[in-house]
Amino acid sequence: MKRARHKMILELIEKMPIDRQEELMNQLRAHGFDVTQATVSRDIRELRLVKASTGDGNYRYVASSAGQRVHTPNRFETIFRESVLRVDYAGHIVLVKCFTGMANAACEVFDAMVWQDVVGTLSGDDTFFILMRSEPAAHAICDELNKYVTPHA
Repeated sequence: MKRARHKMILELIEKMPIDRQEELMNQLRAHGFDVTQATVSRDIRELRLVKASTGDGNYRYVASSAGQRVHTPNRFETIFRESVLRVDYAGHIVLVKCFTGMANAACEVFDAMVWQDVVGTLSGDDTFFILMRSEPAAHAICDELNKYVTPHA
């Protein structure tokens, strides 16, 4: 049942611009799946769905490919430029401030790229952190990431 539900979720988000868990839950119910909000939330996490900009100011769930390392530099650059407001660091930690709801997408494309001296990342709604092995490494990646930050009005 879970496998069929996950398959249906992936089909739904591919065909429809679903941007809220409640909307996804209603679509699943319309397709015969008796689900709760908690189940949908868990499915989103297990499928590693992220919200991405649709280009018209709206967002939608999309399937991430975390762990598959299939992101191209162009995709990284596009998502980073559309999502990130600023990048700064203190000590070993780099802060990446994003538009509300975009930190998961930006962090996911960051994680899919190969970076030196990155220990790990932690993402929230509008911010993600990068833990670096050293302060010089944090400074270097901060400089590198700032090349992809577009000044926003």
